[in-house]
Amino acid sequence: MGEKHLQIYFTSDLHSYIYPTDYRTPGERDIGLFKCANRFCKDGNTLVIDGGDLLQGSPLGAFCHDSIGDAEKFSSIMNSCGYDYVTLGNHDFNFGMDYLATYLNALDARCVCQNALNSDGAVRFPWHIHVLENGLRIGIVGIVTDHVNVWERPEHLVGLKISEPFSAAKAALNEMHGQVDLTVCVYHGGFERDLTSGRVLSESTENIGYRICQELDFDVLLTGHQHMSVAGQMVFGTFVVQPSDSGREFLSVRAVVANGHKAITSQTIPASGECEPALLDRFTDMEKGAQTWLDVVVGHLDRPLLPAPPLVMAAEGNDIANFFNEVQLASSGAQISATSLANEVAGLPQIVHRKDVLTAYPYTNTLTVLEISGEVLRKAIERSAEYFALDDDGQLCVSDQFLKPKVEHYNFDYYAGVDYTIDVKRPIGQRVSSLMYHGRPVTAQDSFTICVNSYRASGAGGYPMYLHCPVVREINAEMSDLILDFFKSKPLLTVENPSNCCVLIEKV
Repeated sequence: MGEKHLQIYFTSDLHSYIYPTDYRTPGERDIGLFKCANRFCKDGNTLVIDGGDLLQGSPLGAFCHDSIGDAEKFSSIMNSCGYDYVTLGNHDFNFGMDYLATYLNALDARCVCQNALNSDGAVRFPWHIHVLENGLRIGIVGIVTDHVNVWERPEHLVGLKISEPFSAAKAALNEMHGQVDLTVCVYHGGFERDLTSGRVLSESTENIGYRICQELDFDVLLTGHQHMSVAGQMVFGTFVVQPSDSGREFLSVRAVVANGHKAITSQTIPASGECEPALLDRFTDMEKGAQTWLDVVVGHLDRPLLPAPPLVMAAEGNDIANFFNEVQLASSGAQISATSLANEVAGLPQIVHRKDVLTAYPYTNTLTVLEISGEVLRKAIERSAEYFALDDDGQLCVSDQFLKPKVEHYNFDYYAGVDYTIDVKRPIGQRVSSLMYHGRPVTAQDSFTICVNSYRASGAGGYPMYLHCPVVREINAEMSDLILDFFKSKPLLTVENPSNCCVLIEKV
């Protein structure tokens, strides 16, 4: 056949950032879908594809769920931007299957997610052949990390099973062979190895992109989930890309097929320029409604709670984490609390609005109270202590395992209810040099109750020590709602400075 072209515009992990705002600072920002879609130039040989995690993550997403009650507005937005295919991300399940259905039922794009199975084992969103205007046949399959089963509340997955993604992708690829000219896998997951050196970055099966490239022969692998820019490169004959999150950029992927040969290139395009006025006008009521809802004053603090660089907060403690732990202790009645902060930490001003709470705590986590031993507690703090490392000059820095392949500051936990010392010069697993509860050394046989979020209770983030601990209580309200309720209970909140953790870099 003669030379034929395919153009793909690919976004992923938008996290409901649509308008050019970060909901933190005033003014327009180079962020959001509308700052990307302004450069989609679509024709009959173009596909616009999204890699999942659309419905949750920004205050706008919270507004649509909590105030509107359905996700049809997001469907209309995706329709207006010309999307042809989407897959599902782990956060698209955060509000349950009924809410997700309101999005998918109103969506013009086809959802492909080969490892999303009905209760009878049938594939709910099977792979599809798309025939371009030029006659080129494109086989498109979607898959999502099966860690959805670990992270998500069971009631949010009723009637659905997320199977192992590699086998699902392989089966679909085998079915495609001989029927298509080009194969595309849309994977809501990332890479477990360094793409250049092949060095193992994670032993977890959360991300298996490298394995897909190594063992399967897709022409194009569109990845997400890790919020890590991959501009475009060949990995074992598969062309891979990944955009950053929140509509900060998108990928333009171009394939040329001629006489059985395929040439694939890509360009990372940052969000910028003017949004399409028609899009802004069409959804302005949604954005204005969200802003009004978000601007409601919900409480007052005696002083602003300010963020600092992640390493500084981890080493010195932080008022924001201390406040979250205070809320968790008050809501749960547990003896100990552990919390984490987002990769990009937003503080809380003295006069607190609803948007400040949702920005400071962007996750849909609920809380779980576990019964743990002193041994489990020490192991958990030791895991958090792995966050620290020393650079070549002996200066404190963040360990690479929390930075590569995905930035994971949120897997460092801040603890309340215990006093402890971390000595960074000690070997990994032996860094907790002191651990006290109410002035008494903690022994391995001691028993405590600890409040953690639902993500951590699942063992995620490197905390398998929690997996087999008895569940004392589950608090099925989202943490952001608990924070709002906490403000209602006290007209003026005073947050104490954290002083229960000491990080040493010098030998004692």
